[in-house]
Parts: sequence; C-alpha cells; structure tokens
Amino acid sequence: MSKGNPPGLDPERLRAYLERELPGLVQGPLVAELIEGGRSNLTYAVSDGTGRWVVRRPPLGHVLATAHDMRREHRVISALHRTAAVPVPGALLLCEDESVLGAPFYVMEFVEGTPYRTAAQLTEIGPDRARKVVLGLADTLVQLHAVDPEAAGLADFGRPGGFLERQLRRWGKQLEASRNRELPGIDALRSGLAAALPASPAATVVHGDYRLDNVLIGADDTVAAVLDWEMSTLGDPLTDLGLLVMYSEQEPVPGSPISTTRDAPGHPGPAEIVERYAAASGRDVSALPWYTAFAYFKLAVILEGIHYRYTLGQTVGAGFDRIGQLVPLFIDNGLTTLRKG
Repeated sequence: MSKGNPPGLDPERLRAYLERELPGLVQGPLVAELIEGGRSNLTYAVSDGTGRWVVRRPPLGHVLATAHDMRREHRVISALHRTAAVPVPGALLLCEDESVLGAPFYVMEFVEGTPYRTAAQLTEIGPDRARKVVLGLADTLVQLHAVDPEAAGLADFGRPGGFLERQLRRWGKQLEASRNRELPGIDALRSGLAAALPASPAATVVHGDYRLDNVLIGADDTVAAVLDWEMSTLGDPLTDLGLLVMYSEQEPVPGSPISTTRDAPGHPGPAEIVERYAAASGRDVSALPWYTAFAYFKLAVILEGIHYRYTLGQTVGAGFDRIGQLVPLFIDNGLTTLRKG
C-alpha cells in the first residue's frame, strides 16, 4: 500500500469535504493508503486513527466512454445494501464535484475481510475451507441474481432487451478506443460470438466482474462483501457465471498480475461451480460455453485498455508491464472455448 498522499487522493482536501458534508464523521487528520490489486478504478483505505472508510475514484488519465461511472457504482451498492440480500458495504456519500479530488468519487464503509487473490493464499487455509470459500462465491451469485430489480429500486438500471448484442458492441468499441497494435484472432472471436448469440434468460442485476478477488471473505469463510461494481447493470445473469467459470479454469501464468486460484487444494472445478449455481438458481446453463468465451473476449479488451494506459504512463501499481503479454492468451482461450461450445 502507498501511504501519505497517494496518487489521486489528497487527504486534507478529502477531510475538509467530509467535515462539510458529514459533520462529526471524521475526528482528526486522515491518512490514506492506495489498496493495490485492482486494475481499473482506484480504491483507497482512509483513516482518522479511529474510524476507517474506503474511497473509490476513476483511474488517472485515459478514461473510456461509459466506464468508471461513480454514480452508477454508488447507486447499485446503496440499493443492494438496503435489500440485505447481497453483502455489500454501506455507501456514505457520492461526490461529483471534481474540484475535490480531481474526479468524481464515493465513500463507503470499511468491511473487515480477506481478498483471496492467489492459490497460495487459499492453500494456507486448507482444502476444506478453500472449498467452502469458492462454493460460497457461487451461492452469493445466486443471491444477487435473485434480487428483484424493481423492488430494489433498480428497474431502470439497465436495458435488458438486446443485452448481449449491446455488450458485444460496447466491448468492441472499447477495444477500438485502446487499439494501437495488432491483435491476431480478436476480430474472429468477436465475429464468432456475434454469430452464435444465445437466447438470454430473464434479466437480473449483474455484477459484470464477478470473481473471487472482487469479494472479501469473512472470518467464517463466507462472503462478507462483494466489491467493484463499476460494470454492474441489468442484463443476462449468465454473463456473471461465464466470467466466474473463466477464472476457475484459467491456468496460472507465471509472473502474471491476473489472479487465479484454481490450483489450490480443495478448489472446486468449473463443472461443480456451474452445477451448484444451476441447482440453486434453476437456470438453464447449457449455453455456458458462449458466455465463457465472451468472458475471455471481455477480459482481453479490458487488459488491452490497461496495457494502453500503461504505454501512456497513466497507471498506478505493480505488474502493469506484463499485462500486454496476456492479451493474446485470452484471445486464444476464447476462440477455443467458442469452438467447443
């Protein structure tokens, strides 16, 4: 973690803003730390020595259209927190005045928990606990997809009709916005996905980046909080499951900053995760290879965007120098998965 005045957050300006908007919340000078591990929006832990909070803001520099929307992220966690159906931090306030920190941001409660990002971390807790953690991830996804968007006040949070077509167009546009080198196979993957669109089930709230290292695991090995809602919307719930399966089957890449935990003893395989989700949700998962291939495509685009920002010197954190090397791997895996499907 980077302490003091980490890039993108001035503790004194934040304290002045919080004292004005939430009098009595902060009891003294703030110390801020950049929480590393994220690859997009920046997350900070801030403390006055007594209380702790978390601040989220967009990345520095290059920002793709429709991405990094603090208002949407703040809205969805606020709505889900009220339902008590999905564990999320309580949202304290949203600030869209860019004069405070240089970008919109929001402040939420600090939740105690462990982010498991590597197989080594899961191995330390033993196979039985590791199995419980990963299967609990599937159970929490079922809970999320069972939330009634209208009852939660999220009926207009997205446009479910034509969701998959729009997703492909959106990620295609984001690819072009960051495209500055040859990427063999990426266009074949995009066109192959477009030619084989499945029929979507009834729309739900979808997280958009659902994986183990985007949740905090509590002391009882259950999900204490689901984090990083920047890609959430209303849409096809199987896109979340496809992404979870992709991360569960993706082989570890030595030196890669992309998290994978599948090699930990006790880690359930993709088939068991899918079966767990299908049994609890009642959804037909027969088209899941398409969704998994789409997850590979989406991550390839995200990684290429991060690589692009790295080449411009606009990223914060370690491991970004290797991101670009991973993109062809995800393209190839997406093509293989789509052909199998």
